[in-house]
Amino acid sequence: MMSKTSLTRDLALSTSLAASLMSALAAVPAHAESKQEKCFGVALKGTNDCAAGAGTTCAGTSAVDYQGNSWKFVPKGTCATMQLPGGRTGSLSALERDRPKS
Repeated sequence: MMSKTSLTRDLALSTSLAASLMSALAAVPAHAESKQEKCFGVALKGTNDCAAGAGTTCAGTSAVDYQGNSWKFVPKGTCATMQLPGGRTGSLSALERDRPKS
């Protein structure tokens, strides 16, 4: 049976480790996003990073190539200049084009 002191020490250590891990994980997206931007309408089917619209769970759920309401991270400053088939370009906001048929 664990002593009260041992249990308190283990709980404090666990809490400290959990806080450190959460802090480290929270810092990763901020750093990554500072060099990247969300670019809508550039992902191939099933390769989006997120925002694929109603009825989807997120990453990897785009149903068509260049789906306008799904985005992919791209290097910051490159989204609007990306040239895609059919005269399409990327966008920093969701697009109405190339959405799956309901």
